[in-house]
Amino acid sequence: MKIYDVEGFPNPARVRIALAEKGVQDKVEFIPVDVMGGEHRTEAFRQKNPDAVVPCLELEDGSHISQCNAITEYIDGTYSDGPTLTGETPKERAHISMMNLRAENGLLNAVSNYFHHATEGLGPDLEVYQNEDWGLKQKEVATKTMAYLDEVLGENAYVAGDTFSMADITVFAGLAFADFAKIDIPANLTNLTAWREKVSSRPSIAA
Repeated sequence: MKIYDVEGFPNPARVRIALAEKGVQDKVEFIPVDVMGGEHRTEAFRQKNPDAVVPCLELEDGSHISQCNAITEYIDGTYSDGPTLTGETPKERAHISMMNLRAENGLLNAVSNYFHHATEGLGPDLEVYQNEDWGLKQKEVATKTMAYLDEVLGENAYVAGDTFSMADITVFAGLAFADFAKIDIPANLTNLTAWREKVSSRPSIAA
């Protein structure tokens, strides 16, 4: 398998953490994409991923899977080693998917929208359209989602229950992006802060 990505970017980090959790990093070839140079928007890359974003998974038969959730589901279903990241029963899978989408839409994507619309983002060559009001509103959404997650983590060890899942990966990546975008976790959200410290020590993340 090949993964087209940019090391250190939030969404590629989600897939890299999932691979590390399953212990299969050595089964993947990582191919860097020059996002700052606009490679992801070229026709050649769009042939692989019409979304024009990273990461993108290329399988041995030449087909491609984009979107982090889909890639993680493929990895989790293909490799039995390591913990399940997407759940074992229909109820577990549904709950993890629900919490993952809440984290993705309310935190990671909200932070991304703030970064790309209300800051300089990746620079004028790549930020061809910006709506500052929308970006600032999304910053509010991200902060409200942090508060919601703090409540959840007051009742559960992890975002979707008692075990680490892809929902935790998404929240972790979202908070890392928030750091980069200078959106702090409010000081009163102690459950979220404690969870982050705990998750940071996992081998898949600490490495």
